[in-house]
Amino acid sequence: MRASGRPGGPPVALRVVGYVSLAVIVISVLTVDPMPGVSGAGPLVALGLVLLCAGIAGSLPQRELPNGRRFVALIVGAAGACLLTAVQPHSAGFAGIYYVVVIAGMRLPGRLGLAVAGGTLGAEVLVMALTGGDTASGTIAGLVFSVVPWFLVMRLVRRLIERGREAEALVEELRESRAAHAESVALAERSRVARDMHDVLAHSLSALALQLEGARLLARDRGTDPEVVAAVERAHHLAAGGLAEARQAIAALRGDELPGPERLPALADAFGEHSDATCRFDVSGEPRELGSEARLALYRTAQEALTNVRRHSAADRVEIALRYADEGTTLVVRDFGPGAPVTVVGGSNVADGVGGYGLTGMRERAELLGGRLCAEPTGDGFRVELWLPA
Repeated sequence: MRASGRPGGPPVALRVVGYVSLAVIVISVLTVDPMPGVSGAGPLVALGLVLLCAGIAGSLPQRELPNGRRFVALIVGAAGACLLTAVQPHSAGFAGIYYVVVIAGMRLPGRLGLAVAGGTLGAEVLVMALTGGDTASGTIAGLVFSVVPWFLVMRLVRRLIERGREAEALVEELRESRAAHAESVALAERSRVARDMHDVLAHSLSALALQLEGARLLARDRGTDPEVVAAVERAHHLAAGGLAEARQAIAALRGDELPGPERLPALADAFGEHSDATCRFDVSGEPRELGSEARLALYRTAQEALTNVRRHSAADRVEIALRYADEGTTLVVRDFGPGAPVTVVGGSNVADGVGGYGLTGMRERAELLGGRLCAEPTGDGFRVELWLPA
């Protein structure tokens, strides 16, 4: 936790002491004889107070100021303090010298701060020597021995603040370096998985598609039962579709653009071409930009739901509905018609005695994004609904 109220500023307690001290100086100048006025030394007192206040106003802001502007403001304030020392020796106007030294030590760099503080202290000592009489030497000694430590303390505070900034910069650099390293490791792992998928899965599916195409041609040439030929053709289409999906997954792992809602119409068309059922896609609401993971979740959920329909149902009609609303995005995939009963067991779908983990994966993907997935039989089919928050 910072000890200062603003980044790069002095401690709060030190600032409070400074503000109270400035208020005491101004009140003292306004109440001690000779007071500001239009007669006697009054005009000079008023001028000294104006110069001091102008110097404070021009140099006090903690925001970054050009060194030249702050230098000029401090010189003006120092002139006001020296003038008050000369014409109103019994007030606290001389204490303006402390303000100039403190701000010079805190806000001005190196030699410039030293020159302002030293020059102001020298001018104040000269004024006291000329106007202080017999007690001037003791007053001057007290002033010097009280002002110099303030300058050194402010230099130390300035250095500590600079070191703090440097430490924060190093911490941020280290954080960015660790993030970059973690991203590099993740990219390397994704590249490895992509290579493995390409070398094993995609190669196997490609070989399977070729074998099924050869079997289809052989069965057709030898007059095999048309139903067998159609079954081989469907198997070939499935293998080709799986190969295309594997290539998409490999592309995603390599950083290519992930599939999203814009591909749902093509997904519906492909399902209709490779199935006896019709597939209709509808979208409602105002489409909006979604995160990459949300886009992928919508696409994969629709893809998995259609795969389940193809494998486990004899539906004659499938509807895909995508709805955009203020609170979130909803995807509904519903099939209609007779088919093998599909039940949900522990988040997985079971049909014809075959269990899978498609629905489990869809549900986990939705929950990671703060959404939910509902998959349940209906009176005339099966319904999968995915909701993702906006």
